[in-house]
Amino acid sequence: MSRVFINEHGFVRSGWKVLGFFVLMMALGVPVFLIAKVLHAPRLGMGSGVWISAAIAALASFICVRLEKRSFQDLGLHPGGRWLTEFLAGTLGGILLILVTALLVRGLDGFHWERASSAGVRPLLITALAFLGVGFNEELVSRGYPFQRLVEGAGTWVGQLVFAAMFALMHWGNPGMSGATKAWATLNIGLAAILLGFCYLRTKSLALPIGVHLGWNWAQGSLLGFGVSGTTDIKGFWSPVFHGKPEWLTGGAFGLEASLPCALVCGALILLLWRWKGTAVASADVSTASAS
Repeated sequence: MSRVFINEHGFVRSGWKVLGFFVLMMALGVPVFLIAKVLHAPRLGMGSGVWISAAIAALASFICVRLEKRSFQDLGLHPGGRWLTEFLAGTLGGILLILVTALLVRGLDGFHWERASSAGVRPLLITALAFLGVGFNEELVSRGYPFQRLVEGAGTWVGQLVFAAMFALMHWGNPGMSGATKAWATLNIGLAAILLGFCYLRTKSLALPIGVHLGWNWAQGSLLGFGVSGTTDIKGFWSPVFHGKPEWLTGGAFGLEASLPCALVCGALILLLWRWKGTAVASADVSTASAS
């Protein structure tokens, strides 16, 4: 019976580590939100709420790696010049990816832009901070400890596909998730998860995926004025005016993540990242004995 939980090297199997992480994260998070409810704390907005969730995910990750006698930094959080460079490159890359997607839709006569008269620099900075929190939170959960341990134990593609499915399912409760929009959004969010997974796997750092996540969301909503996974109605620097084309082409109110051009852009980048050998440096060689 013990072999179900322990591998032949005497280590806990990776699947149980993944499950343990999510149980621990729930155990840490539920009391926080129950206390807030008892104290009648005001409803947290996206900015503060996502940073609290990110802190809970970080604490759960820290506890898990310390139980393994590993370093928290080995999850891909190495401070320094390289990390910052990859983060900034990822942010720029995320902006370019969503811009290319938008230009494809626009080129197919899906919409045109109008300049938003009420846009200002301050809202751009506030939403950037909020989307940075989203990036940290979702990457710690989806490309951090549980993803990395599943990849160690079951292999790259098992980890990629399992967390792509999980990442897509996490968005099923978002507004607008129905019909064809749900199908296209599920496909594209899953592809985005694989893309972000390769960003980690090729660098062994969370800097690149966090940056891509930030740049993609921020540019899509705060700059270009589209919805972001159906959850935002941000007044961007520009506002798209749709031309009545099918939502599978434009993404509609859900955002570009529910469009065919998004699938094409994500698919093309996945192929490039799959072929790229990466820039990973030896930060902490993972013992195969602790996997499986």
